[in-house]
Amino acid sequence: MREFPWHLRAIAALERRLMHSVLPPFPANRPRRLRRTPGLRALAAENSLNVGDLIWPVFVRDGENVEEPVASMPGVNRLSVDRVVAAAREAADLGIPAICLFPYTGAAMRTADCAEAWNPDNLSNRATRAIKAAVPEMLVMTDVALDPYSDTGHDGFVRDGIIVNDETVEALVKQAMAQADAGVDIVGPSDMMDGRIGAIRTALERSGHQDVMLLSYAAKYASAFYGPFRDAVGASGALKGDKRTYQMDPANSDEAMRMIARDLAEGADAVMVKPGLPYLDICRRAKDSFGVPTYAYQVSGEYAMIAAAAQNGWIDGERAMSESLMAFKRAGCDGILTYFAPAMARLLA
Repeated sequence: MREFPWHLRAIAALERRLMHSVLPPFPANRPRRLRRTPGLRALAAENSLNVGDLIWPVFVRDGENVEEPVASMPGVNRLSVDRVVAAAREAADLGIPAICLFPYTGAAMRTADCAEAWNPDNLSNRATRAIKAAVPEMLVMTDVALDPYSDTGHDGFVRDGIIVNDETVEALVKQAMAQADAGVDIVGPSDMMDGRIGAIRTALERSGHQDVMLLSYAAKYASAFYGPFRDAVGASGALKGDKRTYQMDPANSDEAMRMIARDLAEGADAVMVKPGLPYLDICRRAKDSFGVPTYAYQVSGEYAMIAAAAQNGWIDGERAMSESLMAFKRAGCDGILTYFAPAMARLLA
């Protein structure tokens, strides 16, 4: 794990002490002066949120001209491939740099061998090719995990009730290669199997896909906040048991640093913390410890709480959205996966 050198930490501590020692007492020191007007607040702002910080997760389903609401995520729809292309055009017009694809697969496509995951013509790969043909400047990110294709709803193969690691990694490599062949810019392994980053990076290099970015969900926790997402991709009914043997324990933060260090050593270009708001401390530690591009996923449950409360008039939805996204920037994140991306982009514009 990379830490700041001791002398830099000492300098930072000295700067903090000096900062506090030079502040004059009231009334010479009136902090409200800098809060008096919007212009003064903007000049004194320590962090900023830009449209270039946003990645928009979208759900893809079969069909044509389909926009199917996700009941547990107000304002979010499952989209057929043609509508995903329209969403990508919308994102490009708003200045959003990247879109992330998650397939909704019916029961007939979920099998024990998960073979649909590396089918060149699966939903995710068809959507990738369609987006890159129509909106070539839009970055396409994809999810690497078996849960959308598994009859158990797990991210890996299940043998005698156990999620097996090494056999799953072999399948994840095939899935990532199919996505790279389809033209993705960013692959995002979210499965939390041991060794998958090194295996995928090696395969990308050997297959001529050395320019594909590898964004690892390095610190992904076994969270209750994923519920609406599982509805959106059709995994809720399929899931048998839970994912605590491979996703991280919410009690742990040092472990997250070890997982991030491991994935960077294996060839990850950037790292993800998931969920977002309950794990801002992990975002801050990751950025301070490693200094690499650090992302957070404002997951479905986080989105649903804000959107549903706003829908019921309990909170100001626009302000809550903005405040929640600024929290990620304050915690050191370079980018955020959020279902609020189009709404936030319009507000920023």
